[in-house]
Amino acid sequence: MKKNYLLLGLVFITSFAFSEFEITVYNQNFAVVKEQRKINLSQGIQKIEITDVAAYIETRSVHFKSLTAAEKCYVLEQNFEYDLINSNKLLQKYIGKEITLERKIDDKTEIIKGALLSVEGDKVLLKSNNEKILVHPSGEISLPSLPEGLVLKPTLSWLIKNEQPGEHNIKIAYITDNLKWEADYVVVISNDDKYIDLTGWVTIDNKSGATFQDAKIKLVAGDVHRVIERPFIAKGVSYKQVLPTGAAQFEEKEFFEYHMYTLQRKTTIKNNETKQIEFISASNVPVKKNYTYDGTKIKTFSYYSPILNEKYGTESNKKVSITLEFKNSKENNLGIPLPKGKIRVYKEDTSDKSLIFVGEDLIDHTPKDENLEVYLGDAFDIIAERIQTDFKKTSDTSCKESFKIVLRNHKNEDVEIKVVEHLYRWSNWKIIDTSDKYEKVDSQTIVFKVKVPKDSEKQITYTVYYWW
Repeated sequence: MKKNYLLLGLVFITSFAFSEFEITVYNQNFAVVKEQRKINLSQGIQKIEITDVAAYIETRSVHFKSLTAAEKCYVLEQNFEYDLINSNKLLQKYIGKEITLERKIDDKTEIIKGALLSVEGDKVLLKSNNEKILVHPSGEISLPSLPEGLVLKPTLSWLIKNEQPGEHNIKIAYITDNLKWEADYVVVISNDDKYIDLTGWVTIDNKSGATFQDAKIKLVAGDVHRVIERPFIAKGVSYKQVLPTGAAQFEEKEFFEYHMYTLQRKTTIKNNETKQIEFISASNVPVKKNYTYDGTKIKTFSYYSPILNEKYGTESNKKVSITLEFKNSKENNLGIPLPKGKIRVYKEDTSDKSLIFVGEDLIDHTPKDENLEVYLGDAFDIIAERIQTDFKKTSDTSCKESFKIVLRNHKNEDVEIKVVEHLYRWSNWKIIDTSDKYEKVDSQTIVFKVKVPKDSEKQITYTVYYWW
C-alpha cells in the first residue's frame, strides 16, 4: 500500500538534550567537525534547522545521517543560511513597504508612517502618508515584523523524509575554515650549552564562528593538498592556556602519509579562543652549538659567474651564524614526530636565575631520528671576511680564481667554525690549491671545519680551477 507524507509547513527548530563533538584539526587552517545529536522526528517530510554551527562551513562538505534508521530517514535537500540579521539588511527588506518613524519635537512625540524609499548606511529616505518626502529624518524606526530570509545565527537546514517516527541519533559532519592548530616549542639551554630542556605546545586557534563543548580533539600534521583556501581577517580574540598535567596528554600515531595526535581527554574550544595544551616535554637533550660562516650569503648576492665577469658577486658577508643542532631520537629523550612550528630558545642568567631570550626559528615537520638545526642569530665576538685574491682566465673555456677567508675570534674560548663555500654550478671545477682540508658536500658546495683559538685569527686560502 502506498504511503502518503505530510509536508510540515512550520520550520522545525531542533532542541537537543545530547550533543557530542569530534574535531579533527589540520595545521592548514581548516578542520573536520563531526557531531552526534539526539532529536525527535515526526513521520513525513519535514525541515530541520541547526543554528549552533561554524560560520565558515564548506557547504558541499556537509553530511547528514540517521544512525538510528539510515534506510528510513534520508535527505531531500540541504541548505546553509548565513544572511545574518543587521539593521541595514532589515531596512533593505522594507524598501517600498510601510514603516513607522517615532521622533520627539520639543516635548511632543510625533509618529510618522510612510513608505521607505531607500537606505544608505544608517540614513533613510521616507515618503510619509501625507506625501511629504523626508530626507534622512531623525528618530526611532519600528518595523511590523521580522522579514523572511534573515537568520540570527549561521544555520544548517535539511528537508528530510522520515519513515520511522521517534527519537533518532543523527550524525552531522562538515569541513570548516578558520580553525587551525600550530606547534610551539620552548627550549632552555644549560649553562654549558651542551643540553636543552624542550617543551612542545599545541596552539589551537578557533575563528570558525562556533563553540565546541567537551569535544574529542584530533590533530593532523602534514601537508594535505586542498583545492580552495579562503582568506579571513580576524577580529577580537581571547587567549587561554591549559597548564601541563605531568603526563602525556596526546597519543601520536601514523595516519595515511601524515601523523595524528589525539588528546586523551575532552576539552572545550570556544569561538575566538586561542588555547594551548602541552604535548611533549623532554629534559637533558644533548645539543651542539655550531658556528657557521657563509661568505656569499648576503641579501644582494646572486651566485656569480667567473666565466662572464670576475668582479660580479665578490661582496663579502661578515656575519657568523649560531645554530643549535640535536637529533630527534629516543636516546635523546625525544623520538616522536615533531610538527612544524616556531621554536623559541632561552638561557638562564645565573646571577638572578631569570630566563633570557636568545633567539627563535621555524622548524619543518621532522620525523623521528632526524637532525634539527635551529638558527638563533649571529655571533657578536666572531667576525669573518671573504676576499677574492686573484682571478685569471686561462683559456676561452677555463679560468681560475683564489680566495682568502679570514676568521677573527674575540671570545675568551676557542671555537670551531664551519666555513661554507659555493662553487659555480654551470661548469666543472677542481680545487688545485688549499691551506686546509675540506669536505665536498654536493656538486657545488665545499665545507672547511677549522678551529680558531681565543683572541686570535685564522686564515683559509684556496684556488679553484673551472673549465667548460
